Amino acid sequence: MKSKRIIVLIVLVVLGIMFWNAFSQKGVNDLQTDFNAVAFYRNENNTGPVRRVYAVTVSDTLWTELEAYGNFQPHNKLGTTEVFFFLQGSPHPTQLQSSTPYFPASYNSGVVAKYEKNASGLVSYRKFPFR
Repeated sequence: MKSKRIIVLIVLVVLGIMFWNAFSQKGVNDLQTDFNAVAFYRNENNTGPVRRVYAVTVSDTLWTELEAYGNFQPHNKLGTTEVFFFLQGSPHPTQLQSSTPYFPASYNSGVVAKYEKNASGLVSYRKFPFR
C-alpha cells in the first residue's frame, strides 16, 4: 500500500510540473511594447499552404520585441506568416488583400519592420523593408 502512495505522489508531482510549464510560458502579453492587430488575412485553403498576413501597430520599435511578436504568431507547415509593423498614429491599412502587395503602396512608408516565416520555417526579419 505504501508503494502505491509513492507512485501516485510521483505521478501527481510530474503532472503538476507539466501543467505549470504549460501555463507559465511567455506570450504576446508579456512583451513590453503595445501591439494592436489592425488587419488580418488568412486564405481559405485548409488542405494546402496556409497564408497568414497581419498588419500590427506598435507603440515603440524595440526590434527584438517585434521579432518576438512575429515568433508568437501561428505558423503551419508549408504555410507562410507575414507581419507588417506600423507605428501607432501613422497611417496603416485596415484591410489586407489576398496576394502581394497586401495593401496599397501609400502605406509602405509607414512600415517600420516586416517579419516573415516561410514554408520551410525560416525567419526573415527586416527593418524598414520598403526604404
